[in-house]
Amino acid sequence: MREGHVAHDHPGPGLRDAPFERLCERLASSPVSPSRARWTVLAAFTLLVAATQLLWLGFAPVTSEVARSLGVSDGAVGNLAAVNPLVYVLLAIPAGRFADRRFGAALGLGAVLTAGGALVRLVDPGAYGWVLAGQVVMSAGQPLVLNATTKVAARWFPPAERTTAISVGSAGQFVGILVAALSGAPVVAAGGVGALLALGAAVSTVAAIATLLALRVPAAFPDEAPAARTLPRDRTLWLLAGLLFVGVGVFNAVATWLDVLLGGLGLPDAGGPLIALMTVAGIAGAAIVPGFAARHDRRRTVLLLTPLTVIVAFAVIAAGPGLVVTAVVLAIAGFFLLAGLPVALDWSETRAGEGDAATTTALLLLAGNLGGVVLVLLVEPLIALPVAGLLAIAAVTLPGVAFAAFLPARADVAAGDA
Repeated sequence: MREGHVAHDHPGPGLRDAPFERLCERLASSPVSPSRARWTVLAAFTLLVAATQLLWLGFAPVTSEVARSLGVSDGAVGNLAAVNPLVYVLLAIPAGRFADRRFGAALGLGAVLTAGGALVRLVDPGAYGWVLAGQVVMSAGQPLVLNATTKVAARWFPPAERTTAISVGSAGQFVGILVAALSGAPVVAAGGVGALLALGAAVSTVAAIATLLALRVPAAFPDEAPAARTLPRDRTLWLLAGLLFVGVGVFNAVATWLDVLLGGLGLPDAGGPLIALMTVAGIAGAAIVPGFAARHDRRRTVLLLTPLTVIVAFAVIAAGPGLVVTAVVLAIAGFFLLAGLPVALDWSETRAGEGDAATTTALLLLAGNLGGVVLVLLVEPLIALPVAGLLAIAAVTLPGVAFAAFLPARADVAAGDA
């Protein structure tokens, strides 16, 4: 591909007169130089990614308060968060294919749905029906946004910078999760659930506007024709999907059950701060590790080290070493665990190419969302037995070692040929 070639999305005959399609074509026609503005594009996109996670998990740290405000059970509030992975599973692949064919329209629609869903929740902050409706709308936008991570890197960044761009975009997910975990309680204490909904609406609206403006920057690299029919035959992509099934699943299991498990080991109320520590360490890992892995062609080494680190960490925690050691090993585990996402996405983009980048990302994130549901349920029966529960987290990580071991040693070699 040649740097400097400007690519635009071209609507098919049936969509040529669609108002939204015409809007996205106009947004893509700005004379702003992508060489100067690509980091602005990435910043706007990363903010939008973070907003999707803030809207998804914003109720988690204040479930009981939200339940009282809406007049429903804690379980009903939990169902609001469950909408997102369910909708993602249903829409991931269609959204990925849409983005590969009409990128500007897909990401623009994702931004509008994200902000629109947040605003719908504000129609009546005390009505569960309105909040649920907003959650559904926002959830429909999430796959259009998250699937664009590798596509943004491929369209606006030269090959030498794409790993960094994917790392930054992926880190937006972790930043959004962290902000959701830390902001819920103080915001609700200061202004009630309405203030929390207003915060989500403000962040998502700013992010959506910034993203729509960023789409004015023309792509620096030409679109490749999608060839998604070849993806099912790529063994490496399926191994990467298996790794994300395990990695995202383990992180969700830890985020869900760590507080309960540590309470049984004599560390009550330690789970929340330790999950925040793990996430901060993961953000650092996502910023550092993928670039190292790409420069030295050590992606498989990193992806093999990740599950091994998690297994050792939770075996150590199960021994009850105390708060300090637990914090240290969780930080180390988080550093590698969360870095695995951008490493896997970066590798997938090098294999699938720009033409299928969004569909490939959809496949990997779909596997991650499924793992996030399955592994949480697998650990749940053991949460009353903290040692067994912690060892169960280590055990469900074991398949990740096998997936990583079967990856090719070098990123340009097909699995099974190394």
